[in-house]
Amino acid sequence: MYCRPVNGPGTQPPVTPGDAPIDWATLRAAAGAAAARAYAPYSHVHVGAAGLTAAGDLVEGSNVENASYGLTLCAECGLVSDLARRGGGRLVAVSIVAGDGDPVAPCGRCRQLLFEHGGADLLVDDGTPAPTRRLAALLPEAFGPRDLVTRRS
Repeated sequence: MYCRPVNGPGTQPPVTPGDAPIDWATLRAAAGAAAARAYAPYSHVHVGAAGLTAAGDLVEGSNVENASYGLTLCAECGLVSDLARRGGGRLVAVSIVAGDGDPVAPCGRCRQLLFEHGGADLLVDDGTPAPTRRLAALLPEAFGPRDLVTRRS
C-alpha cells in the first residue's frame, strides 16, 4: 500500500485491490492513531478508522461522542467526511480499530455509509493475517444509490 501525501496530490497510479496488495498493518496503525484522537468522554471506547482510496489516498476518522448519545458520530462517519473534504473518491479498503488496536466490525449504519463510498467490493479488515472480507459479506443485498432511480414512483 502506498498513500499520497495528505497535503497535496500525488503522481502515482491508482491502487485497486487487484493492482497491489493492501498493507493492512499500515492501515491498521493509521486507524489506531485515529482512535487515539477520538472524543469519547462518555463510553470511553475510542474507535479509529483508516481507508485507502482507489487513487491511493489515506483517509481517517475517529468517533466523536455527544452527551445525547444519539448524536454520536462513528469513526466511519469521520472517515467519509475526510474523504469528501479531500474531493471524494472510491474507498477500496478500510480498517476500523478500537483503542486496544484490535479491529472491530462496522455497525449496521456504518456498513451502509461505507457501501455508498466503496461498494460491495470494499475490503474490510477483519483482523486475520490475510483480511479479505468484502463489504458484501457484511451487508448482503445492500440498498444503494442505483435503487433510488429504479424505485421512484
